[in-house]
Amino acid sequence: MVLLEKIDYKKFILPVIVGLILWALTPIRPTGVTSAAWLMLAIFVATILGCITKPLPIGAVAIIGFTVTVITGVVKVDDAVAGFGNSSIWLIVMAFFISRGFIKTGLGRRIALIFVRMFGKKTLGLMYSLIGVDLILAPATPSNTARAGGIMFPIINSLSHSFGSDPEKHTERKIGAFLTFGEFHGNMITAAMFMTAMAANPLAQSLAKSSHIHLTWMGWFIAALVPGIISLIAVPYLIYKLYPPEIKETPNAHSWSEEQLKKMGAMKTAEKWMAVIFILALVLWVLGSTLAIDATLTAFIALALLLLSGVLNWDDILHEKGAWNTLTWFSVLVMMADQLNLLGFIPWLSKSISHSLHGMSWPLVLVILILFYFYSHYLFASATAHVSAMYTALLAVAVAAGVPPMLAALMLGFFGNLFASTTNYSNGPAPILFSAGYVAQKDWWRLNAILGIFYLVVWLGIGTIWMKVIGVY
Repeated sequence: MVLLEKIDYKKFILPVIVGLILWALTPIRPTGVTSAAWLMLAIFVATILGCITKPLPIGAVAIIGFTVTVITGVVKVDDAVAGFGNSSIWLIVMAFFISRGFIKTGLGRRIALIFVRMFGKKTLGLMYSLIGVDLILAPATPSNTARAGGIMFPIINSLSHSFGSDPEKHTERKIGAFLTFGEFHGNMITAAMFMTAMAANPLAQSLAKSSHIHLTWMGWFIAALVPGIISLIAVPYLIYKLYPPEIKETPNAHSWSEEQLKKMGAMKTAEKWMAVIFILALVLWVLGSTLAIDATLTAFIALALLLLSGVLNWDDILHEKGAWNTLTWFSVLVMMADQLNLLGFIPWLSKSISHSLHGMSWPLVLVILILFYFYSHYLFASATAHVSAMYTALLAVAVAAGVPPMLAALMLGFFGNLFASTTNYSNGPAPILFSAGYVAQKDWWRLNAILGIFYLVVWLGIGTIWMKVIGVY
């Protein structure tokens, strides 16, 4: 007997009510907004709210939103399904498969253990070594959730227990709390540094492209390099001072990692192939503009090589649920965001907000928009949903107010990661690391609030100056 899927229908209430209210307001919509644009807004807002309340998995919510969009005649089906061919979204999907190779072969774990063995004599050094692993893996791991939960956290948890740090024994502050919270921020910073390090980054690239602003993998990385390095150096030290571990020395980390590496044995053929293909992908991403090789094509090349070498098989691809799930709901959200632009709502909104900011200098406008973008994330449980909802509109407002287009697009892209320094539900890694029980909620919110100010100063302040130096604007 097949049982019906359990659905929390109460979580449909808010998205449906808000969508219907907006729909009902169509006759009195603002002057300059077409009825099609307003109806698209109603569906888009309801879909985003559904992605936040999650009465169904986000992919299912997106499919319902897609169906409503087409069945109401707001968008033709051919235009709607075109979103599934977006190259930026396929870049995300391909990179999911590449990251599966790191996990399947054990190469990600081996790299982490080698770093622990080399730099793990002191607790702070151990933290830097773990973040160093995250930095290495980030360019080829578009799911920062997979990077934090699938590779980094199991190692952190094992390390913590080996030093007697266990939330169930109320000894989480020995070392586990520091390592867990440090990894959360290290993961966030590396996600902001690479266009392929977090799923919403290629989404931002795609949305910027619809505004005729072309972000490249190398351009993103160079622009993020200085504020990223400053953050990677300073943030672990700040956490060490603000939230110090009880254990300051970790001499056992070296022997522990040695033991784990011995259990893994010599580097296997699959790991060697994974390393070579990963390095090749990095080279092609870095030299992509020079060699005229698109970033998405590079990801396809890497996947093809992983299949040809036997590192991955087709079943691995078919069972990578995260990739196919992302393809589904990202495609729908990008399609909706594009339609809001094409139907005229985004241009109208940006023009209206620009009028309210009229007379302000563009640096002040940029600061106001980034502050709004950052602190509004307290209302979101998904970084991707937030980027989908606001990126295009805020970018249009910034450009209309005179902010250099490339500067605005990159800054909004960076903060699409950094605004996770807010809550324990702010992005994918947050609930995974928080639910381990090492860090109390009050500490999580308090420390994030402090570090959030640091990110605003470094990335918005120093980052803007750095981008001026390298000629971004």
